[in-house]
Amino acid sequence: MSIIVKIPGKSSLVRREIEETLRERFREIDVRESLAGVEFRREDALIVVGDDKDILQTLHTIHDREVNVLAVSREATRGFLSQCMLADLPEALEKISRGQFIVETLTALEVGIDEHSPLMAVNEAALFSQISATLIEYSLRVDGELLWRDLADGVIVSTPLGSSGYSLSAGGPLIHQGAKALAIVPVNSIDMTRRPLIVGENSTISIESVSSRGGAEVIIDGLLRIQVEEGIIIRGYEPPVKFIRLNGPSQILSKIEKKIHLAEELLDAPPSAKLILKTIEYEGPLTYSQLLKRTMLPERTLRHALNILVSKGLLARRPLTRDARQKIYYIPEISQAGDSNTQE
Repeated sequence: MSIIVKIPGKSSLVRREIEETLRERFREIDVRESLAGVEFRREDALIVVGDDKDILQTLHTIHDREVNVLAVSREATRGFLSQCMLADLPEALEKISRGQFIVETLTALEVGIDEHSPLMAVNEAALFSQISATLIEYSLRVDGELLWRDLADGVIVSTPLGSSGYSLSAGGPLIHQGAKALAIVPVNSIDMTRRPLIVGENSTISIESVSSRGGAEVIIDGLLRIQVEEGIIIRGYEPPVKFIRLNGPSQILSKIEKKIHLAEELLDAPPSAKLILKTIEYEGPLTYSQLLKRTMLPERTLRHALNILVSKGLLARRPLTRDARQKIYYIPEISQAGDSNTQE
């Protein structure tokens, strides 16, 4: 088995961190900024260091190759894909080299847009108008059967992994990662009978006769935007995505469980609190002044919402290392990393 470590492009700092972490024990490990020209074998292991966006971009790069992927975070985040921290990489590599791991196979989507070559989606494919606040009209077929014609803000087709993200925010269901299913989630349909629909992973989902003022586009995993003229066809992707799971419970299941508890805690919280938490989830730890700029909330509303989140234990705060007069807000036990990337 060959082990390749993929780091974000042109990241000399990350490379130094990797080399210092691995030291003398893993000199045979191949550390790369690009996977161009790499020939993978089915048993090879690819270690991807970065956040969820880095990992998704890498998966899109190697979508047509069977390789076992271990996602590694440099710092504590709410990323769903990471299985371990960079500091734990030597121990993880020891286990991988001894074969002490299992491979978790996750469903991905094959997305055909008009006459273009199919693309892969790990989380979801979302169809929306190219002009904000504009409705889109489409017909939905599953395995050739017309299920509905709809007028809505959009529609999302999600994998089990993606069901805890964009799809969930739009009112879709959480799907256990072991389920052989996909979710179809209408977004703000004008017809109240259009509800989230669960179909088998081998189903062929056709979204046809797409029409919207200003045009429509498909958003793949939040990374790619492709204009749509006629429609899209979605089915399960081959080969599936394969993640290395080390000993212990699935990190993905653990994070889904945390997300469920988080949703319960937020049921009676004001919208301002939810906005603040979502902002910190996406951007990492932020100071009060940064939150004021990002959320554009009135100061009194921001202070009240922060007090609610801190009292519930959903946020914590600590003095900035470089300026003890300022406090930085972060998600406890997840965003414990330093504030070196936080700038005024």
